[in-house]
Amino acid sequence: MIIRDYEKDKETIRKILLDSSYTDRLIKISDRDEVLLCIDLDDVQKLDPDLCDAIVANTKRYQQLFCQVLDEILPDFRVRENIIKDTLDVFIEHRIMTEMKNRQEREPQTSGGDVEMNAVGSQRSESRYPPELMRRYEFYFKPPTTQKPIPVRQVRGKDIGHLVTINGVVTRCAEVKPLMVVATYTCDSCASETYQPIGSQSFMPLERCTSEDCKANKTSGRLSLQSRGSKFVKFQEIRVQEHSRDVPVGNIPRSITVICRGEMTRKTFPGDHVNISGIFLPINRSGFRQMVAGLIADTYIEAHKITVTNKTLEEIDYEMSDEEFIKMIENENITINRLATSIAPEIYGHLDLKKALLLLLVGGVDQNSSGMKIRGAINICLMGDPGVAKSQLLGFIDRVATRSVYTNGRGSSGVGLTAAIMKDTITGEFVLEGGALVLADQGICCIDEFDKMLDGDRTAIHEVMEQQTISIAKAGIMTTLNARVSILAAANPVYGRYNTKKSVEHNVQLPAALLSRFDLLWLITDQPNKDNDYKLAQHIGYVHQHCSEPKLDFEPLPIKVMRRFIQIAKQFNPIIPPELTDDIVSAYIDMRNVARNDKNMTFTSPRTLLAILRLSTALARIRFSNVVDRVDIREAMRLIAASKASIQEQEDQPSVSKASKIFQIISEMADNRRVELAMAIDRCSVLGYTNEEIESAIEEFEENNMWHISYDKGTIIFV
Repeated sequence: MIIRDYEKDKETIRKILLDSSYTDRLIKISDRDEVLLCIDLDDVQKLDPDLCDAIVANTKRYQQLFCQVLDEILPDFRVRENIIKDTLDVFIEHRIMTEMKNRQEREPQTSGGDVEMNAVGSQRSESRYPPELMRRYEFYFKPPTTQKPIPVRQVRGKDIGHLVTINGVVTRCAEVKPLMVVATYTCDSCASETYQPIGSQSFMPLERCTSEDCKANKTSGRLSLQSRGSKFVKFQEIRVQEHSRDVPVGNIPRSITVICRGEMTRKTFPGDHVNISGIFLPINRSGFRQMVAGLIADTYIEAHKITVTNKTLEEIDYEMSDEEFIKMIENENITINRLATSIAPEIYGHLDLKKALLLLLVGGVDQNSSGMKIRGAINICLMGDPGVAKSQLLGFIDRVATRSVYTNGRGSSGVGLTAAIMKDTITGEFVLEGGALVLADQGICCIDEFDKMLDGDRTAIHEVMEQQTISIAKAGIMTTLNARVSILAAANPVYGRYNTKKSVEHNVQLPAALLSRFDLLWLITDQPNKDNDYKLAQHIGYVHQHCSEPKLDFEPLPIKVMRRFIQIAKQFNPIIPPELTDDIVSAYIDMRNVARNDKNMTFTSPRTLLAILRLSTALARIRFSNVVDRVDIREAMRLIAASKASIQEQEDQPSVSKASKIFQIISEMADNRRVELAMAIDRCSVLGYTNEEIESAIEEFEENNMWHISYDKGTIIFV
């Protein structure tokens, strides 16, 4: 270990601070326009690499050295003569004037113009005050770029006193409270003041005065704490937990306490993915607490820099602007089909379901006008037989979403999903600690094995799925937490396999009040089919052999491109033009009529109408448009119809091709053996058929002379 010459280091520090890059900030700090001064250690590295290494290894000591140099040079940078004074300035100035007056009374002046003596007396009075009381700035270090974030688990005892950078998820943020850093006492005997700098969260108050007056009078006056003359700073304690990907098998996630002071407070909130740089320190205790703790010391990180990442900082290329990215998407002709196929490409088929999951990632537009709130988050429930890749889809959505929480139904309680009442270790007060839904605010919460949850725990989700809030009234705490989250749930049938002869409620044992809150209920069944089974087996075999998806007609988009696309798409706020209102209303009335006449059809409630609007705005966002088009509404209704069609009873019905079903739909619309082609296509689209299937069916039956198309291509005429 090399012994440092601190006086020589202070000269180097002075050169760094007097560099032109810091001049403007020092002027603003000296004039009280700014409070925060952050020194980039990359600048120190260029000037003196050894000093940079010494700062990283002994950060607290060099923070004091930088502050000492700053105290010396800051008066030279003051430009403004009259600065705004706070209460502490007025208090200190009044005490200095009082001491000078008392000194003048004790020491008679030799001449009338002793200005120099007054100045010396003023400086002598100011030197009595601790530097922490006189400072009006905060000093922090920014770590060098060569220092990469490490998991909480890798912070060791050898790092005590070092500047470290960790990554993790914020699980709890305490309230911001005042922390005393300098305690001021007044003697009841001699009226002198005593100052006590406090370097930890607890201290032993002084009781007896040790001033010169009390010593001369041979008295020992009692000290009284003066809050008005003491200095307080903002204080906040947060808890950071390591990422689930960094937790070894068989271990529980580790967490660490982070102490934020001054301008570092209120930088992050529960659920944020963060990189935190700070000094790794032990907690100093005194008195009885130290006796109980013995040789064991708790540790914490004193925050110097907080960066909120939310899984995007390392994986999104920000060198390309939003306009350039949109132009690149248009040039490469990236359509919704390619985006949907890029979702879990290792899973075979399910194109419509992947489109729905893409819309869940993008989300609709929230409506918050005149006190009324309509959610824009899309909720989807996947139901089906075991082994149809429901959990794989949830896992991929959890990875691609910029903010997400993955949980399991049986391993989650109502408190774990919403919020828990905890006792603060510092203040002893009851505080709220957010659950999975709060941590996933403005993101996605993936809940697997949704049907395994207890009924009492599942009811906690009802308010979240519609009002997007969590109301708490526990332990004297009555508040409402934001939970603006999209829920993606996966449920297995109660009877092992899905029984198409029974309703959805009987198969998954979920109440209708909960099912109606899902915008899309998608059933994935495992039905034997020779062609599909052959293709699926080939696909699974290839994935198992090569650990990647088979080669497709086009290259699936990387996850970082998907995240950037979703991030830009969310910046658009599409509106529905008035001319499309009638189309939406008529389509909703048709869906209600079909649901009323068909006993096997799943229920259609007014929430279905809101689902059409949410899906339409999400489709417009994918087009990077601020206006919803008729094509978006048609596709939204087609996806809803496809989700409903996946649940309908099919076991007792003979195998009928899609072309035959389309022919039956169009024949029912025939009036005088004629049907308008546009109306027929719209009707079939609403019922869940794609444009390719409709066009193929029309061509097939035209070749079979079942009908023919008029010369103007506008009417279907039955033969």
